[in-house]
Amino acid sequence: MYITRFLCDSFRNIEAQEFLPDPGVNVICGKNAQGKTNLIEAIWLFTGEKSFRGAKDGDYLPLALPQKRVSMRLSFESGGRENDVLLGFSEGKKQVEINGVKRRGLSALTGHFCAVIFSPEHLSLVKNTPNLRRNFLDNAICQIRPLYSKTLFQYDRTLAERNSLLKDILRHPELRDTLEIWDERLAYFGSRIIRQRLEYLDPLKKYARNIYYELSSGGEAIDISYLSTENCGAEDLYAEMIAAFKRTEREDLQNGFTTTGPHRDDIEFTINGKSARSFGSQGQQRSIVLALKFAEAEMLSSVIGEKPVLLLDDVMSELDQKRQEYILNHIGGYQVLITCCDVQNTDLLKQGSVFSVSEGKITREK
Repeated sequence: MYITRFLCDSFRNIEAQEFLPDPGVNVICGKNAQGKTNLIEAIWLFTGEKSFRGAKDGDYLPLALPQKRVSMRLSFESGGRENDVLLGFSEGKKQVEINGVKRRGLSALTGHFCAVIFSPEHLSLVKNTPNLRRNFLDNAICQIRPLYSKTLFQYDRTLAERNSLLKDILRHPELRDTLEIWDERLAYFGSRIIRQRLEYLDPLKKYARNIYYELSSGGEAIDISYLSTENCGAEDLYAEMIAAFKRTEREDLQNGFTTTGPHRDDIEFTINGKSARSFGSQGQQRSIVLALKFAEAEMLSSVIGEKPVLLLDDVMSELDQKRQEYILNHIGGYQVLITCCDVQNTDLLKQGSVFSVSEGKITREK
């Protein structure tokens, strides 16, 4: 899968223009606030996912132009055929067309154009709260198993009901007998979530280990562990969760919320046996996230039968020259769009195209 043409009349500060990327590596250079990330964000929206920057639809509208609308078109090769997608935003409305057929909502784009995104926001995966690591894992699974999102929704809704009941029991002790009903329902959805997380994480770890080993030129080894409040090795995970809810029932009642379950689980990263969160450098932590993202791309590729597009925003900073060279020249088979501020990073590029971005205008360099 690769982009053949991106056309827009305007998007944030990106001018009306045509962008024709190379089917291999594309390095997009420019100073800060010139529009590099805006370009990556615009292309990412064609996956049907929300902005990786947490933006709302109104944020895409150009500030310097009188019209309050955005219209973009993405042409890409997939499955041996050319595809064309139109995506538009205006005040309170969206427009989606796939190969000339009007569709409703961004969700209709899911599964047509596939990409994996890396942005500086993802660096917090290693060093910040467990919630971010769980979200990474859950979002990656949703790409290859769309029904998983329904299981997550059902678990979250059941968890909210159980937490509400825990608070009510303090005022109405007679409700305690009804807690078992919510325990069973929560265990049903929770056991399915943990099982699918483990099934996804096992091959992801293997890909990530190999990629990180190459990124570090064989000098470092990473490991990834799933940390759970339950015994994930239990033969009957559902029964294990029921037992866990019984063990923590008194604590849950005192706190007024559920203290065990997949919503409390975490992922741990180690480098040569040491905690990456506590002892890893900025470059090492960035390399772990890159390895995870490349591994995510490999997992997605194995499901859809072709390579997704890699969108790497500000990926080169804080990486040594060997790791930069690996990213530029050794990610085989993928179309890659890489943004950077330092044009000298392109000196290591052996094959591909270089573009510059200045005040929203994209120019191909010779």
